[in-house]
Amino acid sequence: MPFFQKYGRKLQKRDLSSKHENSSSQDLISSELVVNLAEIQNIFCDTPDLVMKNFVLKQTTRQVTLVYLSGLTDKNTINNAILRSLLFEAENTDKDLDEKVALGQIKETITWQKIEDAILQGNSVLFMDGRAAAYEFDTQGWPQRGVEDSQIESSLRGAHEGFAETGGTNIALIRRHIPSRELKIKEMTIGERGKIKISIMYLADVANPEVLQELVDRINKLKVDFIINTASLAEYIEDNPYSPFPQLFLTERPDFAASEIFQGRIVVVVDRSPNVLIGPATFETFFKSIDDYSVRWMAASFLRFMRYFGFFAAIFLPATYIAVIAFHFEIIPLKLLLSVGASREKVPFPPFIEAIIMEITLEMLREAGVRLPAKIGQTVGIVGGIVIGQAAVQAGIVSNIMVIVVALTAIASFIIPNYDMGAAIRMLRFPMMIAASLFGFVGLTVGLMTLIAHFVALESLGTPYGSPLAPLRFTDWKDLFIRFPVWSNVKRPESTKAIQRKKAIPRPPEGEENW
Repeated sequence: MPFFQKYGRKLQKRDLSSKHENSSSQDLISSELVVNLAEIQNIFCDTPDLVMKNFVLKQTTRQVTLVYLSGLTDKNTINNAILRSLLFEAENTDKDLDEKVALGQIKETITWQKIEDAILQGNSVLFMDGRAAAYEFDTQGWPQRGVEDSQIESSLRGAHEGFAETGGTNIALIRRHIPSRELKIKEMTIGERGKIKISIMYLADVANPEVLQELVDRINKLKVDFIINTASLAEYIEDNPYSPFPQLFLTERPDFAASEIFQGRIVVVVDRSPNVLIGPATFETFFKSIDDYSVRWMAASFLRFMRYFGFFAAIFLPATYIAVIAFHFEIIPLKLLLSVGASREKVPFPPFIEAIIMEITLEMLREAGVRLPAKIGQTVGIVGGIVIGQAAVQAGIVSNIMVIVVALTAIASFIIPNYDMGAAIRMLRFPMMIAASLFGFVGLTVGLMTLIAHFVALESLGTPYGSPLAPLRFTDWKDLFIRFPVWSNVKRPESTKAIQRKKAIPRPPEGEENW
């Protein structure tokens, strides 16, 4: 294109990093169209998807150019709302652009940094000859996935919709559940190279402003090139990055995120990620499911007990087996001891090596089932577990009892509704197995005490992670091990530090006049 090459040679390439840090007159756009277009080509060199449409406004000789990235914009919006309006419907060039183009809010900008950011975010920028200002149009339209059911957090009776990879869609899904003017959104942008928009959602009359400010300050302090997803952001802002326990809750369900906002927690929506971040989180938050509030309270309470039992079984069951077989076999009843001895008669390894072999094999099968295509992943997991377990027993590598213990451990770890907590539990059983193999029940006791001490000391956004167990807050026990009827729970959890503790008082059931 000779039109641009003639003026492009006159401009030298500038260091973009220094342009981000300093603001000078060179950062302002020119009133000459050719100079601006040459600068655009300089900024977006080697960018084949950059589109620059040159045309003349109707009934004038004013030249204008519309610049955008073809893969990030909606072509129908550009053609129908912008080009058609400017080429065929604009009668007077002295009118404001928002009167010419019916396309929501139109922003005017004079700096190259804002223009560059706008184009990279999928917006279109219009340059006019003779004006030292550019106009930004909201034309975002990149390829995106629709709203679908969550693949990780499945629900039986809850809403069958999950978050998508677009921040605006995720905000709309949450707002549908909370049609309140008190729902506020703080928008931030982080990332030096890959800028990403972060939206913090909360109820202004419920959420604690100190917790909110702490979260905002932590995000503002981030100096990173890019954030790839919500889990990466959680690692940057959590209180203790060396803890195996997740300290912020990730969810793909809009209904669960909305319910936590009602409780006084804060939700962080990261653009381009199908998860949202919830904080402050406590240990008991990871054992709740949205289905707990879709079934009767007695059934939900039974499921809660099963999850907590699964938590302890997944961590301590293999270690307990090792301790009993290696150190404390005298506590086993005689008949069971004879059965265990017959099962281990041909096994050449000590209990610890036997357990390590089976646990690592189990983890490899689980990971293989996740990475393989869905149609064969489940088959490989089931067939592989049966075939390998049976062959290992027949070969005398492991005992029948060990296969049973490992299977029960796997089932117990999979009952945890949160993936991050389940992964932490599967990892913690290995140090417990090592402690049990060295010191028996004494090692298990030391491991349990260490776990409790870490659990008590841990925090999430300055909130005790063990609440309402450590510190003890009995008023929050109505939704801990037992999920009491919803009409009996009239206060928000103390762990959220909500400024409005009392919920709207529900109507008591018939016959509960003194409730």
